[in-house]
Amino acid sequence: MKRRVAIVGAGQSGMQLALGLLRAGHEVTVYSNRSARDIFDGPVMSSQCMFETALQTERELGLDWWADECPLVEGIGMTVRNPEGGKAIEWSARLDGPAQSVDQRLKIPAWMIEFEKRGGRLVLQDVGLDELEACAQSNDLVVVASGKGEISKLFERDEARSPYDQPQRALALTYVKGMKPTRPHARVCFNLIPGVGEYFVFPALTTTGPCEIMVFEGVPGGPMDCWEDVETPREHLARSKRILETFLPWEAERCTDIELTDDNGVLSGRFTPVVRKPVATLPSGRKVLGLADAIVLNDPITGQGSNNAAKCADIYLKRILENGDAPFDAEWMQQTFDRYWEGYARWATDWTNSLLAPPRPHLQKLLQSATHMPAVAGTIVNGFDDPRAFAPWWFDATEADRFLEERAREAAVDRFDRRDFRKALGQFSTGVTVITTRAIDGRRVGMTANSFSSVSLDPPLVLWSLARQAPSVGDFTGASHFAINVLAANQHHLSRQFSTPQPDKFGGVDCCEGAAGVPLLNGVIARFVCRNVKQYDGGDHLIFIGEVERYERFDGEPLVFHSGYYQVTTRHPECVQ
Repeated sequence: MKRRVAIVGAGQSGMQLALGLLRAGHEVTVYSNRSARDIFDGPVMSSQCMFETALQTERELGLDWWADECPLVEGIGMTVRNPEGGKAIEWSARLDGPAQSVDQRLKIPAWMIEFEKRGGRLVLQDVGLDELEACAQSNDLVVVASGKGEISKLFERDEARSPYDQPQRALALTYVKGMKPTRPHARVCFNLIPGVGEYFVFPALTTTGPCEIMVFEGVPGGPMDCWEDVETPREHLARSKRILETFLPWEAERCTDIELTDDNGVLSGRFTPVVRKPVATLPSGRKVLGLADAIVLNDPITGQGSNNAAKCADIYLKRILENGDAPFDAEWMQQTFDRYWEGYARWATDWTNSLLAPPRPHLQKLLQSATHMPAVAGTIVNGFDDPRAFAPWWFDATEADRFLEERAREAAVDRFDRRDFRKALGQFSTGVTVITTRAIDGRRVGMTANSFSSVSLDPPLVLWSLARQAPSVGDFTGASHFAINVLAANQHHLSRQFSTPQPDKFGGVDCCEGAAGVPLLNGVIARFVCRNVKQYDGGDHLIFIGEVERYERFDGEPLVFHSGYYQVTTRHPECVQ
């Protein structure tokens, strides 16, 4: 069924969602207060370094038009300045998949033009309450992707998730060319200056070609909070160089010959990080849904802004398509946001806020350990792509010690580079399952696994494996039964939900009960209720053997996991079915 959707805001999230909905055959209107030409000729809007998972959401929609032209960001380096002006900590590691940064002055105008070519309706006007009311009356769904102006006040501040009531950094961007490249590979160079602020820089593509984007984050009232008296682009560049010469001489050495990419390649300002409630009520009582920065606005210190936008747009798109002809009511809106919050935004927000605070001793220990433990450095670096990787060890001193001990043990026995070995194993495509059981104390327990395999038809045996360090090991070894739920293609969110540490993984999950009270997920394509027969040693994993007592098979396409991504199946063109 064709649905009518209005999107207010033509940034990364708004345009990505609009093009995705248009591709699926829906009727889409986008409201923007600037034309494509205004954006292209205007000032820079962000630093927009997008990591692999966010880039993949663009690839899936065929929107990665600058992949061959844009420089790759192949890793991240971390340097901490000591009080004497030298380096207290220095290390770097490669990303599993490269990042890229395309200036939104290039990307957004091109997407806007393509949107209209494909039949989308683009309306150039400011949107206030009256316009929102008209949109809500004439569309099935209104999505607000702009966090500015009158309409942003419609979304109530979520006090429990918003620890700050004022800006935490004075921000500045400087787009330059002529910077000396990093060796041996291009990377984000992230510098921490305790008590002063942060500076990071990385390759990008702008309107005039390849460039470097310099990002300054100054502690309010400190020496890097120094942009308010800057009046011209040339003064902005000079101030940028002076900061580096004063605090980061190793970065200043790369900048002896830099010049601005263009007079609009500078930006400064500040804002308060905030999480807002996702559903707003108009004076008429109609509901509108907030998207990305309109409801989750993080400081750019961790580079999550454009990643936040792309991932939120991807989740909302899939939720809208799954909804069919059902109403987009307040309950659906809240559940849509909850999927985004629990699957990504919560972890990105907590991690970002942790870096805005003075560093706790265990974080200093983690950063110091990364200098001589490549596995620790690699985990931190790749957490920029998936911040869930930081839980729980980044936030808790005891868990941090346990994490370091585990990485040290692994390093002592590893014959291969562990990350590369995982990537090689990932070349084998698998289905995705959620294994569930009922703990002795009555709790529902579940986890994502792709290690499921059949063993025997007579008797009917299956197996799966669980890491010995997993929190649920005791629950599964002590249970009489477990269930294997084979996920359908549209249940990728359940895979993420059950692989993410959280108090109640079953929140919002449609399920029923099987033998011994084992939870069974609904909507799957198969499920097997098994008696817990035996466990075998499997190195750092336990191998569980289950005897199938009951099974159910349903129609549907499977969720597939290959090379780090969720996939769907297609018929091979050379095989006649």
